[in-house]
Amino acid sequence: MSALWTAAEIADASGGTVHGAFDASGVAFDSREVSDGDLFIALKGETMDGHRFLERAFGAGAAGALVSDEIAQPHVHVADTTQALNALGRASRARSEARICGVTGSVGKTGTKEALFAALHRSAPGQAHRSVKSYNNHTGVPLSLARMPRTARYGIFEMGMNHAGELAALTRLVRPHVAIVTAIAPAHREFFASEEEIADAKGEIFQGLEPGGTAIVPFDSPHRDRLIAAAKPHARKILTFGLDDGADIRAREVVEGQPGGTLVSAVMPGAELTYTISQPGEHWVSNSLAVLGAVEALGGDLAAAGLALADLPGIKGRGERHMISLAGGGEALLIDESYNANPASMRATLKSLAAQKVAGRRLVVLGSMRELGAGADAFHAGLAEPIEAACVEHAILVGEEMGALAKALGQKVNFEHVRETASAIGLVRGLIAPGDAILVKGSNSVGLSALVDALARGNN
Repeated sequence: MSALWTAAEIADASGGTVHGAFDASGVAFDSREVSDGDLFIALKGETMDGHRFLERAFGAGAAGALVSDEIAQPHVHVADTTQALNALGRASRARSEARICGVTGSVGKTGTKEALFAALHRSAPGQAHRSVKSYNNHTGVPLSLARMPRTARYGIFEMGMNHAGELAALTRLVRPHVAIVTAIAPAHREFFASEEEIADAKGEIFQGLEPGGTAIVPFDSPHRDRLIAAAKPHARKILTFGLDDGADIRAREVVEGQPGGTLVSAVMPGAELTYTISQPGEHWVSNSLAVLGAVEALGGDLAAAGLALADLPGIKGRGERHMISLAGGGEALLIDESYNANPASMRATLKSLAAQKVAGRRLVVLGSMRELGAGADAFHAGLAEPIEAACVEHAILVGEEMGALAKALGQKVNFEHVRETASAIGLVRGLIAPGDAILVKGSNSVGLSALVDALARGNN
């Protein structure tokens, strides 16, 4: 098997000089993620310098490093390692013959990216590549590109932003053949004057489309026409997806499946497909329609995509489900949505919880939603209605911003409000009972993943 990168190729791409030849089978800029044969890129930031972790990286098996300081181990020396990372990403994209899809949106982009990867991998095992975790920013996107195998047939790249102009730069690096916007919601509202501005920033993804490219836009969004207008100068074809009549790719029938999934009959411009989604919730139905549109636009196999959606596992922090054993006997369902939250994703997840069949109670642990700006109190208070609609019997609210929701709930739902996750763990353990379903969701910075880990370990 040929190397992912040779030292000479890294130097050619980055304008650096080789000091000790080596071949790299992977790329990493976090020394904790280095595996045997990797290239370690020593990035320098305002508060962190990757050069401090070179010993750890080589101890973990790094074949060589990309550095701006002098070191004794095999390396390629450059003036600026961040610029070199971008150059390596561009070189990977330039040499690739893969069909590329870019995915963005205020909600659902990671799940859609994972579902699309599964759909393409199903018909082309080992030949589909995607960005891992949420590597979707100015360092994560070029890293994901640099990791793309030479022989990949498909590449799927998640792209995120919290300021205007960021997606324009990322999409020109990725140069997708297909670009998806999943949905628009008031995420990162602190940095935008309106939701329309968020839609404009998300619409920047279309600026990088390759000639003849396809834009995939949410039909049900109030910003549909705005997104279509953003796509028109760059896309040869624009496809809409959604649950409403009029969408190019729409769900004609949606039936609750077992256990907890959904049976969907979808109508496309040139095909009809009936398939099952393993994950529950209307938002997953919508995202699956975008996946089908992308599979067809990329030249993939729709039948294989339908099979992959039925087998799609839950994603840690984004809907993964655990049956947890309780100390007094019995089990409870833990729904892990701890990675991120905004008003739209909170409402969608609570709606999904309402549809969850449970033997016991519906409980929630909800963490603060961050980066919402001046409207934060109203956005938090607005969760009272979907909490009541979901028939939640007890809520634990975590974080200072949740004070507005506590006031809005009043006496309608039993709740406790605590400042930090550590205080919530004991409350949950004392509350949960056999047959309960407990949803955990909040912004990543609240740290609710620690609560999920504590419960999933089984010490309840």
